[in-house]
Amino acid sequence: MQQTSISRRPTQQVRVGHVLVGGNAPIVVQSMTNTDTADVVATVRQVIALAEAGSEIVRITVNNEAAARAVSKIREQLDSAGCPVPLVGDFHYNGHTLLQDFSDCADALDKYRINPGNVGQGEKRDARFCQMIEQACRRNKPVRIGVNWGSLDPQLLAQKLDENAALATPRPLEAITREALVDSVINSASLAQREGLRPDQIILSAKVSAVPELVAVYQQLAERSDLALHLGLTEAGMADKGVVSSTAGLALALHMGIGDTIRVSLTPQPGESRTREVRIAQEVLQSLGLRNFSPQVTACPGCGRTSSDFFQHLAGAVQEHLRQRMSDWKTQYPGAQTLSVAVMGCVVNGPGESRHADIGISLPGTGEKPVAPVFQDGQKICTLRGDDIATQFIALVEAYVKQRFSAEKNDLGPQPLSRTG
Repeated sequence: MQQTSISRRPTQQVRVGHVLVGGNAPIVVQSMTNTDTADVVATVRQVIALAEAGSEIVRITVNNEAAARAVSKIREQLDSAGCPVPLVGDFHYNGHTLLQDFSDCADALDKYRINPGNVGQGEKRDARFCQMIEQACRRNKPVRIGVNWGSLDPQLLAQKLDENAALATPRPLEAITREALVDSVINSASLAQREGLRPDQIILSAKVSAVPELVAVYQQLAERSDLALHLGLTEAGMADKGVVSSTAGLALALHMGIGDTIRVSLTPQPGESRTREVRIAQEVLQSLGLRNFSPQVTACPGCGRTSSDFFQHLAGAVQEHLRQRMSDWKTQYPGAQTLSVAVMGCVVNGPGESRHADIGISLPGTGEKPVAPVFQDGQKICTLRGDDIATQFIALVEAYVKQRFSAEKNDLGPQPLSRTG
């Protein structure tokens, strides 16, 4: 796959466990558990599932003493299971006491997430915030200072609204709220640095739930700070709405070079795997050409020329095969994640799309001859026939991956596969 020309704004680089965020590091995918953190078994199981799906950082809620006691056990069991994914502790309201009272929790976490809007009010706010920063400094831990418009510091917002009301021509409420969000996170980052936290220990976020607001807020934030940025909608929603909103917001900001780590905050359907949000985040980055996670399958949407649904089944089978094989291919065939595959349903765009892919197949549409030409690196290499075309094509894909991405391949690069038709 060709790499995009998108250029990212320069930011400070932060180390979260073994993962680098910001600077020239790849944009990092992260996610969050929805288990009761005090339930060690359930939380470990979900963290492993998220990590195996591709989440490079996983956040867990640390909301009470039982959760704080569980954190070190969760870390130990993850390490025993061979899952080194960094853990982030999500603190609200009582993080200053939990980090101070449970040192094993503070030590086991790789990063702390602090929301300045709910650490306390008035004089207590800065004091409690600084207590948490002190724990991070003492342990050399990075911190995400994450402001949400649903929990914005009410005093700061009230002050800005009063100032705006005194203007001859008051500005819109949305503009004042955006400004308050950005001021809150910038002011908190400045306070954290005065307390001893280094710029390379700070990640900022200012999350909202509306796509236009997300873009506007992060544009302002990027203009005012070179600290690493975590990007995402705070509540994207369920099903298609959540996927579309997240994709639109992330894509717009990322295309402007904004964002060092992302999360897709989907509301899962009852019983739905939490890992879906990880796959969508990966798809966003891969679609923009910013990273490659797994081979991509191009498939036509179907029309009156494709009354048979065979190409749909084949596209699904190929996609699932590629997804399952990537765990082995990552080590056996480095670079296989860049593979592009086309599964097309008729002669109109089928041969052309297949030639553009690394390897592709053009299935017969309605009324066309029951044959399926296969193209590799722009050249037709064979024609498949019979009832087992899916099996034949998947075998050709396997052979192509082995030939092209094997560590022992010769310097001449991939050669055409044997013609069979």
